[in-house]
Amino acid sequence: MLTTLSNSDAAQPFRREGRFAAPVVRRLGSLLLLVITLLLPPVVCAQTQTESKDAQVPDAHKVVDTAPVVVNGKVRFHVVGVSAYPAKRRAHEIARRIEALAQDPKFDPKTLRIEDAGAYHQIFPGESGKPILSVQEADAEFEGVPRTVLADTLLINITESINDYRHDHQHAVIIKNALYALASMVVLTVLLFGVFWGFRRLNSFLERRVKLRMQNLEAKSKRIIRGEHLWGLVHGVLRLLRALIVLFLIYGFANFALSLFPQTRYTAHTLFKFVAAPLGDMVDAIIDFIPSLVFLVVVFFITRYGLKVARSVFAAIDTGRLQIKGFEVEWAWPTYRLVRLGIIIFALVIAYPYIPGSESAAFKGISILLGVLFSLGSTSVISNVIAGYTMTYRRAFRIGDRVKIGDTVGDVTEMRVLVTHLRTPKNEEVVIPNSTILNGEVTNYSTMARGQGLILHTMVGIGYEVPWRQVEAMLLQAAERTEGLLKEPRPFIRQKSLADFAVNYELNAYCDDASQMVKLYTEIHRNIQDVFNENGVQIMTPAYEGDPAEPKIVPKDRLYTPPATKPE
Repeated sequence: MLTTLSNSDAAQPFRREGRFAAPVVRRLGSLLLLVITLLLPPVVCAQTQTESKDAQVPDAHKVVDTAPVVVNGKVRFHVVGVSAYPAKRRAHEIARRIEALAQDPKFDPKTLRIEDAGAYHQIFPGESGKPILSVQEADAEFEGVPRTVLADTLLINITESINDYRHDHQHAVIIKNALYALASMVVLTVLLFGVFWGFRRLNSFLERRVKLRMQNLEAKSKRIIRGEHLWGLVHGVLRLLRALIVLFLIYGFANFALSLFPQTRYTAHTLFKFVAAPLGDMVDAIIDFIPSLVFLVVVFFITRYGLKVARSVFAAIDTGRLQIKGFEVEWAWPTYRLVRLGIIIFALVIAYPYIPGSESAAFKGISILLGVLFSLGSTSVISNVIAGYTMTYRRAFRIGDRVKIGDTVGDVTEMRVLVTHLRTPKNEEVVIPNSTILNGEVTNYSTMARGQGLILHTMVGIGYEVPWRQVEAMLLQAAERTEGLLKEPRPFIRQKSLADFAVNYELNAYCDDASQMVKLYTEIHRNIQDVFNENGVQIMTPAYEGDPAEPKIVPKDRLYTPPATKPE
């Protein structure tokens, strides 16, 4: 099929005046250079595919060298070349012969004829003379039509090219097109002045209305949001929009003015493709992406609905409205987070092939790079995350438990994915990585306290001269005086060792609140001292050399020696 181009896509005439300020000119020039830089690679690629036509014939491994025949600034058709006679050279010589015939006023296009030479067809300018071109079998294969049909079509095309050339080179037509170009310059000047005037008015309007509101917003946000920054952003957007409109007007004028004259028509055609080719590719890509977009939207809403259902189920478990045998309440939200992650990953796996550019080498390279960076930089993070979920399902402790992790004793205040927060009896907050907890030893004081009771124990050394039954009775009496200890199970005494100078007795008593351990130990120790003093039994030091002349006890009249005060 022959490739022909129409000249009906001309834009409105515009021209750039020298009265604009130099900064504006520099900004527009910089922006134009940026646009050309961004659009040049795809445009050059599209132009190469269109004009060089390194097209593929049915044999996918064979590349055909083609070039356009440009006559009077228009691409009339394409020809195929070989290594000995390249397509570009062949196209140039054919175009030169057609233009030479068009410039000869004595030549009548009706005298063009086709002659079948067997292996090819030739088109002659009349009964005598050199052929204009030879229609090869390769030309017919490239166009996908029989050689005879292609020769007839080229004959008509050459006739039209000669007539168009003669028409466009008439003095009256050239003068008329020059007037059109001049009129377009005037229109461009008016439009450009209108654009700059309109944007100045718009800027003044926004400065009066919007800038004041931005200042009020800055005051309400206590200067967290800066009004001048927001106004600078709005002003920058307006300047960019104005520059784009100006560039579009200049581009339209240049394309229209250049397309009026045969000498610059092909340049206008090339300039038009600079913008039309990328925009066309974008439109085609958007149209081709619509089915995938519909699929992605469906996947998005299904995933969103699945997440809502999962959240409602685990919320019901957390509040007790839904009970599952063997599934603890504290597992609800950690399990929901795992299920949510699984649903999202599953949705991404399904949606990945439909994401634009997912099959490109650049997309795959970036994905691999991000994966490597993530794996190198998140080893400890992943280990802490896994440890956090492992501890949740191991039920090592829960919020509010009194635990000992390493050398730290405290109440669990918060359990995060990466770390666990403890508050010590000294009101200190300790943050411990979950991987450290998983690899270490954890003592939970609250687990047994909630059920069978936590045993608090303390030891005293009493001399051999004191009957052990008396000592055990006094220790039990001290436990009975201590508020907060459980009556059942009853406290009990153990004799830990018969040491060199004393017998070591251990008092064991139950409590049901591990968070009161420090307070209860203090009360137990106070009551032990009181009971032993009341009964005249001294608590031995770890070692001594001889018995003192008087027993080391505190008499009753010194129980409340200042600064101690006797309760009312």
